[in-house]
Amino acid sequence: MNTDSIKNNTRLSITAGWVSIITNLGLFAVKYWAGIISGSVALIADAWHTLSDSISSILVVGGVALSQKPADKDHPFGHGRYELVATIIIGCLLIWVSYSFFVESVERLLNKEAANYGTIAIVATILSIAVKEGLAQYSFFIARKTKSKVVAADGWHHRSDAISSVIILVGIFVGKYFWWIDGTLGIIVSIFILYTAYKIIKESSQTILGEKPSADLITELIDTVNAAAGSNVYPHHFHIHNYVNHKELTLHIYLPDEFTISKAHEITNAIESRISDEMGITATIHVEPHEHMLEDNDEIA
Repeated sequence: MNTDSIKNNTRLSITAGWVSIITNLGLFAVKYWAGIISGSVALIADAWHTLSDSISSILVVGGVALSQKPADKDHPFGHGRYELVATIIIGCLLIWVSYSFFVESVERLLNKEAANYGTIAIVATILSIAVKEGLAQYSFFIARKTKSKVVAADGWHHRSDAISSVIILVGIFVGKYFWWIDGTLGIIVSIFILYTAYKIIKESSQTILGEKPSADLITELIDTVNAAAGSNVYPHHFHIHNYVNHKELTLHIYLPDEFTISKAHEITNAIESRISDEMGITATIHVEPHEHMLEDNDEIA
């Protein structure tokens, strides 16, 4: 990825964060006011969920900005994983929100408290569904363009808010028949938010811990390596290290025993250049002699 593309992706991601912050603050005020008037714990919980979206969007802005810091002596691979750290923090915020909603909803059920829904609650909830799903679609669009995990996580935060509002809207229309519907819906919303948090944290953690390359990526690498080498060099033992802004790859190839060091160097340089140009990945190649092929046959991809 060239410098101009990185700068453009950074600008798009930060803009998405600010759009989310401003929109969520306004929506929080509307939903909280409607929740107070109607006495709905589910609607108030949903309002705080919306406010937590603003906090997560602040993390988007900060995480993306920090991730663009250039490599230095202490961080030779750059600071791209700041974005992953910000994504995990967003997931942790969602866990806290889920816990708070769950406890408050259980207390409402134990006290047999019902909500007094009205027109204001209905309007606020429908507005929330439309705005939050719009923000989710916008975030997913930016995430696809920029390949940003933290913006995608923010999108899922918006989506979880939209779905929780749909659940609440259902409750508004049936709440007058069942006193327990508000507390029950609050519990359902909390469980959904917890599941969303789990997915966000799991995906980012796997990237930090290291992931096995996908079968499609390995196939593409094999084709690229052999094309650059001009023959089948049996590439294998692929290791990918994802630093968000760029990826580091190590792999092994087999070359004829009679090749000189200069010839092997020429071939590996050609392979590394092709991988960099076509796939945007920085590769380091380990050369093995053909005589080891039988011994290492099980290792060949």
